[in-house]
Amino acid sequence: MTHFTRRSFTFATLSALPVLAACGNGIGSNGGNVIDARVDQTLSNMYNRFPGTRDLAGKSSGMLVMPLVTEAGFGIGGSYGRGALRVNEATVDYYSAAAANIGLQIGAQQYAHVLFFMTQDALTEFRRASGWAAGADLEYAINDQGETLKAGTTTSLAPVIAVVFGQAGFRVGATLEGTKYTRIIP
Repeated sequence: MTHFTRRSFTFATLSALPVLAACGNGIGSNGGNVIDARVDQTLSNMYNRFPGTRDLAGKSSGMLVMPLVTEAGFGIGGSYGRGALRVNEATVDYYSAAAANIGLQIGAQQYAHVLFFMTQDALTEFRRASGWAAGADLEYAINDQGETLKAGTTTSLAPVIAVVFGQAGFRVGATLEGTKYTRIIP
């Protein structure tokens, strides 16, 4: 009979993490095809619900499409989702979005969001970063105003515009500040 101490158990667990992480790295899987299909469906839905976003997409340097982000919290909360970066209507990279927060909160929701990179500099900065966090340079196009959203001077001056839509669940608001986007291999 083997007797594990807390220290040996912790060491064994930490030693196994790289092996377990490699099991889910997605090499040889069809994860990219699944994400691309969800991205196509999300974009179609967004263009149908908010026709002004077609013009916004046409003027952007690229779009990060997150088809499904799940967010939950009870005092401590977090969110996670996977999506694709599209440049000239082609997928160039896959990303995950993750956030954690603490505060007065309860509930869960799911939503989709699209980040429009309105300048080449904003897109380049996003792609070069090892992990990009949404912050002060992010402007929101509120979902109930999305139908009249146009890529005019107001929106084209913002480096990154977020459109959040399709919320389902019981939780107030969906913000992206503090969300970290990281390149992944699906």
